Amino acid sequence: MLRKRGSFIFCGTFLFVTWNAILVLLLWGRPQPGQPGQPGEASQEQGAPLEILSDDVVGDVLRMADTFEAELERQKDILLQIQKHQPLWESSNANKVKAVAPKQPIIPILVIACNRVTVRRCVDKLLQHRPSAEHFPIIVSQDCGHAETAEVIRSYGDKVTHLKQPDLSDIAVRPEHKKFKGYYKISRHYRWALNQVFRTLSHSSVVIVEDDLEVAPDFFEYFRALLPLLKSDPSLWCVSAWNDNGRDGYVDPGKADLLYRTDFFPGLGWMVVREVWDELEPKWPASFWDDWMRQPEQRRDRSCIRPEVSRTLTFGRQGVSLGQFFDKYLRYIKLNTEFVPFTKLDLSYLKEETYKQNFEKEVYSAPVVTYEAVKQGQLTGPGPFRLQYSSKDSFKMMAKNLGVMDDLKSGVPRAGYRGVVSFISRGRRIYLAPPPGWSKYDPTWS
Repeated sequence: MLRKRGSFIFCGTFLFVTWNAILVLLLWGRPQPGQPGQPGEASQEQGAPLEILSDDVVGDVLRMADTFEAELERQKDILLQIQKHQPLWESSNANKVKAVAPKQPIIPILVIACNRVTVRRCVDKLLQHRPSAEHFPIIVSQDCGHAETAEVIRSYGDKVTHLKQPDLSDIAVRPEHKKFKGYYKISRHYRWALNQVFRTLSHSSVVIVEDDLEVAPDFFEYFRALLPLLKSDPSLWCVSAWNDNGRDGYVDPGKADLLYRTDFFPGLGWMVVREVWDELEPKWPASFWDDWMRQPEQRRDRSCIRPEVSRTLTFGRQGVSLGQFFDKYLRYIKLNTEFVPFTKLDLSYLKEETYKQNFEKEVYSAPVVTYEAVKQGQLTGPGPFRLQYSSKDSFKMMAKNLGVMDDLKSGVPRAGYRGVVSFISRGRRIYLAPPPGWSKYDPTWS
């Protein structure tokens, strides 16, 4: 501030001194009476009247003095204006700094861990790609009490916060659920860990990853850019880094910046805000929390944001799910490798009404094709194309045979939006879609 004020005073003083120097040079440069060789003037030796010449010179000097005095007053006024407006300029500059560099939010990354020492791969990638420790603190919450895993987490020192779930007691379940006891413990852990983030540490948002996930280079950029939209759009309740149909060959790698709304809760690297947790926590389920999230009572017709190309990759085949879907789908998921500057992009197209209108227009203006034509690669033209299903069975048959995940949760297909599943088949965009006029999901389709 003092440096700016000194600069303004220096500029005013410089103008004042420069003007005075010019005036002095002009006066010195004028010919004096009695100097020989000057046109229009006579010397004393030639007998010219000294009185007449002196009067002319005096008149010129007086006129120059008047001009000098007027300019001096003008310079004085300029200096006074500089001093008068100095506070306003300083205030304006301060406002500009605030507008250009707004305060960045703090988005903690919550790593859910248990008994896998391979959590190191997850944490290493998070630390490698993290742009700021201040704005993206990493919290590793460990269940199970596994000593080797705890040692791996401790080895990071103050780079991560290590939380330990204190309740390691057994959970009583009915006999037919004995083999699912792991799901009960996971649900208990999630509830405790999220309460630590939102209640104890008082964060307003969080990104949850499991200990078997690897993140993309723009993982943090993706979530930072989408947090304002998640907070401002009540029709959204999560942002996910995952595309359930994101296998290599089923996505367009040239559209790494393409994002979708989806009615299916994807998980596997997802962001939620405190207000949603305040809504969910009182009724949090004892087990199978992810499928519970996909029920209409929790979703409440809200959507999530998901990418064309996944920003997470799972490497954990072994777990409570016993490798379900891993060998057939998950191991082939394509992890994005291109950094997309999402914070510099206009993401307003994801707002509900805009997105719904544009998406439905594109889907239902696409030409309808047959399953056989898609399956046998007989499509002509660049696409997109619409492949229509009319029942649960027709959806499952076409999805399964085309390599798309065919399971539904409460009637919602994986990665689907308003019943439509988008994917790439042999280089062409396919929309597996219900007939025009779709209005709601049928929960019996499960």
